[in-house]
Order: sequence, then structure tokens, then C-alpha cells
Amino acid sequence: MTTQPHSTSAPAGPRRMIAVSSGKGGVGKSTVTVNLAVAMARAGLRVGIVDADIYGPSIPGMLGIPGNAPPAMGPDRRVIPSEAHGVRVISMAMLTDDDQPSILRGPMVTKYLRMFVSQVAWGELDVLLLDLPPGTGDIQLTLAQSFPLTGAVVVSTPQDVSLKIARRGLRMMEQVQVPILGVIENMSGFTCPSCGEVSHIFHQGGGAAIATELGVPFLGKVPLDPAIVDSGDEGIPLIVGHPDSAAAQAYCRIAAALAGGPAETGGVALPFDWTVATGIGKPAPVPATGGAQDIPCAMDIDAAGLEILWVDGESRIIPARDLRIACPCAACRDEVTGARLLDPEMVSLAVAPTRIWSVGNYAIGMAFSDGHASGIYTFKTLRQMQGAETEDV
Repeated sequence: MTTQPHSTSAPAGPRRMIAVSSGKGGVGKSTVTVNLAVAMARAGLRVGIVDADIYGPSIPGMLGIPGNAPPAMGPDRRVIPSEAHGVRVISMAMLTDDDQPSILRGPMVTKYLRMFVSQVAWGELDVLLLDLPPGTGDIQLTLAQSFPLTGAVVVSTPQDVSLKIARRGLRMMEQVQVPILGVIENMSGFTCPSCGEVSHIFHQGGGAAIATELGVPFLGKVPLDPAIVDSGDEGIPLIVGHPDSAAAQAYCRIAAALAGGPAETGGVALPFDWTVATGIGKPAPVPATGGAQDIPCAMDIDAAGLEILWVDGESRIIPARDLRIACPCAACRDEVTGARLLDPEMVSLAVAPTRIWSVGNYAIGMAFSDGHASGIYTFKTLRQMQGAETEDV
């Protein structure tokens, strides 16, 4: 059942933005995303899905949304998402014909991704799920850098090769400080409808084991069910077509866990865009809560440099010139060797940050008075820089 597109006026960001990822293809990640979304919607939450798999979009078909129906544009020039089964959706499949490939280079992919999240009239949402393509490439990094994700869910089968690749995806999310909300083990055993015997086609227990090994939650396992395939092909999610099945019940339990999980990572409110001269956009300070995370609680700038207070209560100052010389962008550092390309003697003693903005959950970008504005400074790097001399950074 497909309803009319949801119309709304002013944008209102989702309370929780959750990425659903996988290390490799073929693990059923999009099917999991659709059923989790519908389960949340049936529980009373306002839910949206961004089909971030630009090259292989599949979400609209699984929800029964026609792929050849381009979304409408609202009076505020924002795209109105389609809606089915209580879930609002935007996807590249709505902008292209079924047999037309999306032949796009990296910058255009980035443009579409940002448009799908920030230029769509989502209205009030409790949860926005981002269905990522497999791997750890441009799309994953773009979303991690552009938006303050609540966290990521990693989907894997119990198969050893799938779990090994899923581990890489987990590590990638950790490096950009996206909290890991948990691991889902999909295709976890098949129950014979005649005799009731369970066959573990892709082994068993691997998802729980990797979650334990990496110290992240294990959200649950979804058994193999032929009805899942039929439901996806028919555009009727399993949650709707077979709500009493074991797989549907597993989806409901996982959806409940995600909907009620922690929504805050601590530190200053994200995102922010701070114009130093006027103070506009400066992130409001929050109390230090203890712990050893590389997350800032407050930032300030004076003649001495950039002062950062961290969640564990530590606070030191990084001189502005040190920040400029330590810029990690490709113009200032060799991308392969890491060797410095910028001559420190060419950096003015009076150089200073003019604008500071958040990059995802894990870094800040800085523009300087000499016109340079392409460096991304991770929180970990800033923590290590504090107190360091210029020649050591």
C-alpha cells in the first residue's frame, strides 16, 4: 500500500540519524533497513529512510513505491519525500528509470547525498535511517563528515568472510567517531517448515562473537525465511505481510532496541559553524563528564590561540600559527608520506582562524586569515597537538 507523498513546510532535523552499513554486499542490509523502519513506524515513531546506495538503489521497490515517479517539489524548493507503510523515503531510484544506470563521479555523488539529507522536506522525524552501500568508501566518509550521526548499525551474515569484512566497517566508523550501536546477524539459520530442524547454512554465532570481541552491542539475529525474498519483490515488507513470523519478531526486537538506545555522544552540540569575529555559531559549552574520549566540551579563541576543554576535564591552548602549520590537507602535506609541503617560514606570525565548523562527529574544519580553508583536524589530532611545539607537529 503506497500513500500520497507527505507534504510539510519547514525542515526539522531528525532526533536520531542512524547509518545501516555492511562490509560487503549480499548480506541483506537494505532488507534489514526497510523492515526496521516499518517496525519503528508501527511502534508509533516518525521514520524516514535515505537510500544512500546511489549506484544500486533498492529501497523504493521493497516498499512498493513506483520507481518512475519523481518526487514533487514543495513551495520552499525542498523535495517532498514519498511515503509507504508509514515511512518517508528518498532514493536515486525515484530520479532515474529502472534500467538507467547512475553514472556519477565522486563530487556528484556527494552532492546527491547531501541533498537527500538536508534538502528534503522530512518534517518532524524521530529516526532517519541511512541505508549505505557496502564498503568503506566515499559515500560512508561523506555522510560521516557531513552530518552528526547518532550511530551506525553493522549488518553481517555469520559467514567468516563476511564477519572479517564487517570488522573493517566497524573500525572505519570508530575512526570517524561514529558510535557503533550494534551488530545484526542476518540469515542466521533456516528452520525447515516440515520438520522444524534448524540448519545453519552460513555457520552460527559469528555476529555475537564479533560484537563481544570489539566491545559493541549485539542487537540480535534474523533467521532465513523465504517469505523475506517474496515480500521484498512484492513491495510488502515482511513486518507487514508476515508479522507473526520469527524473522518479523526479530526485526521488531532490534527496532525497539535502536529506538530506545542512547541518542547523545556527549560534548558540544553538533553541527556548528562558528564565525570567529562575530561569535555567531560558536558552540555552547557543556559540563565535562569525565572519561577519556577525545570529544570537546567547549572551545574558545583569544590571542594565545584555540583553547579546547575535553570531556575528561583537560584544557590546553593550541597557538593559531601551530594550527595553520599543522594543516593536514593535500596542499600542506604529502598524502602518501605525510611529509610537510608547507614551509613554516611562509606562515605569518599573525595568522589566525576566522571560521571553525564541525565535520561529522569526529573533527573540525578551519579557515584562516591567510585564505586557507581546506584542512580537517580530527579531535584526536587536536588532542595530541595540545602543548606541542610547532616543529613537532
